[in-house]
Amino acid sequence: MIPPNVFNVAAWLVDRNLEEGRGGNVAIECGEERITYGQLADRVNRVGNALRALGMRIEERVLLILLDTPEFTYSFLGAIQAGMVPVPVNTLLKPPDYEYMLNDSRARVVIVSEALLPQVQAIPRERLRYLRDVVVVGNAPAGTHSFADLIAGARPELEAEPTSCDDAAFWLYSSGSTGFPKGCVHLHHDIVVASELYGQGILGITDRDRCFSVAKLFFAYGLGNALYIPFSVGATAILWPGPPTPPNVYAVIERHRPTLFYSVPTSYVALLAHRREGRDFDLSSIRNGVSAGESLPPAVFERFKQRFGVEILDGLGSTELLHIAISNRRGAVRPGSSGQVVPGYEARILDENNQPVAAGETGSLVVRGDSTCACYWNKHEKTKQTIEGHWIHTGDKYYQDADGYFWYAGRSDDMLKVSGQWVSPVEIEAALAAHPAVREAAVIGREDAERLVKPMAFVVLEPDKHGDESTARELQDFVVSKLAPFKKPRWVEFLNELPKTATGKIQRFKLRERIRHPAD
Repeated sequence: MIPPNVFNVAAWLVDRNLEEGRGGNVAIECGEERITYGQLADRVNRVGNALRALGMRIEERVLLILLDTPEFTYSFLGAIQAGMVPVPVNTLLKPPDYEYMLNDSRARVVIVSEALLPQVQAIPRERLRYLRDVVVVGNAPAGTHSFADLIAGARPELEAEPTSCDDAAFWLYSSGSTGFPKGCVHLHHDIVVASELYGQGILGITDRDRCFSVAKLFFAYGLGNALYIPFSVGATAILWPGPPTPPNVYAVIERHRPTLFYSVPTSYVALLAHRREGRDFDLSSIRNGVSAGESLPPAVFERFKQRFGVEILDGLGSTELLHIAISNRRGAVRPGSSGQVVPGYEARILDENNQPVAAGETGSLVVRGDSTCACYWNKHEKTKQTIEGHWIHTGDKYYQDADGYFWYAGRSDDMLKVSGQWVSPVEIEAALAAHPAVREAAVIGREDAERLVKPMAFVVLEPDKHGDESTARELQDFVVSKLAPFKKPRWVEFLNELPKTATGKIQRFKLRERIRHPAD
């Protein structure tokens, strides 16, 4: 579908399901709650009207610090329906982070879950230059508004604001290892592109599907998994507001029986490590698993498929791209690869002179697709450095095989030059992860006595394994049995856990700091 010039994506996601006879379909399941598309439309309209009653105007921002509950969905879509711009943010942050995002976005209203309200209250109000109103989902203390009271008193009818398909619809802040996060400005049509190209084109999602995402709604990945992709066809989104521990995830799967399950490599590893006495967990309802965020090790793919009979479709996406633009397909997975380009997107691998590399050679990945964000808010130079015309620089190193499959070779700043050759830390990590004693591994570069860079591995062993010099030598020999000798980790250090971001990505910069400052 090519959206018309006058287009409001909230109406496309909600009202269209009513017009096409799906008003009685269950849109959201969350614990005991069942919300139909008819009820969803009512509550979305009420939120839009409530925001207008607070004095919000078209294009003004609404910061969402919300757990994965139905109220997130009402708030996100209600703001868009009324012509405002919701900005979902990470629920795991601290007051200084929220202070930055509130001021950077110039949000006039923040909608926050009661459990997260203390993080906002810890910010001196005089330092929040633009914020006028705090709306609380749950018990609202003095000086704030009750979300329930606001929508109960709001009208249930709301004609969608006649926005343009190229208007800003929502922002998402991209995570980074250094510097302030960047506000990615996404347009109304971006959701249509991602829904149709990936949701329908790759997953074949229909209104009979039931979607459960371990990645939370404030992530670009989770927002597609459990909100706009299911709503684009009238399917059901299964929400879980609690921590995604293996017992919780298995409990949700067995209770709600999703057909599409979205997670990240770290979570798949944790799920594999968790067992119970007696019969194994029942994942038979899942027709496909999906993975993104970082490369899925081949050994994890194989173990999950062998144990549960579920094929995981690994793919590449980003906050800037909104969702997945390169993906494996059902029945055609190449474990360890990110798959092939999703039809409707384009991808190139370039050398240092921005020229295409030959098949099999590693270079920098650039992607073109109409779901790409318009810009970074208030970061003009960074926008120009990252987005050149229709192409966005992903910051990832990749190579492509003769069949068009893309193979991740690490971040641009994580690649190692060993013996004059590029070495991917991901390749070594995958080799280590294939050893039965290894739960997870991360590899960085470390200088030897001659100041030459060699690989160093940080390894998390299975609980019944012991990390000593003998085990380290065994792992080194194991890598050499799979990879070229120069890719052998020169050093192996055992850790109880690896440092990671909220999305489960390994923070290699913290491992590098560990080497520079061992006493810390």
